[in-house]
Amino acid sequence: MKEVKAFVHRGRVADIVHALNAAGYRHLTVIDVQGLLRALSAREENYSLEIGERVTREVRLELVCSDDTVHRAVQLIQQFGRTGQPVAGWIYVSPVEQALPIDGTVLPSLTGGAP
Repeated sequence: MKEVKAFVHRGRVADIVHALNAAGYRHLTVIDVQGLLRALSAREENYSLEIGERVTREVRLELVCSDDTVHRAVQLIQQFGRTGQPVAGWIYVSPVEQALPIDGTVLPSLTGGAP
């Protein structure tokens, strides 16, 4: 199982989410973030007093999928995340050790002790 995390321009996220949803990817998280991608317009930029830099309003998209479907998810994000810039965002793929539902079942601690 893999986690795919992508940082993309806000204006592209709707198309990415629709494409992933149409392809069967249902467990998506979309989070507004600030980053240092090159802004497409002044509307995407803010000045951050905390870091003393201009920052771009971006979206972090996260999804978890099987090893055999991760390549397709990455392709869709790349295809629908394009902006015409040389670098329109970043995609990171990481292994997922476990994926457990929150369903009321109490599992023993991973360390063997009491919860």
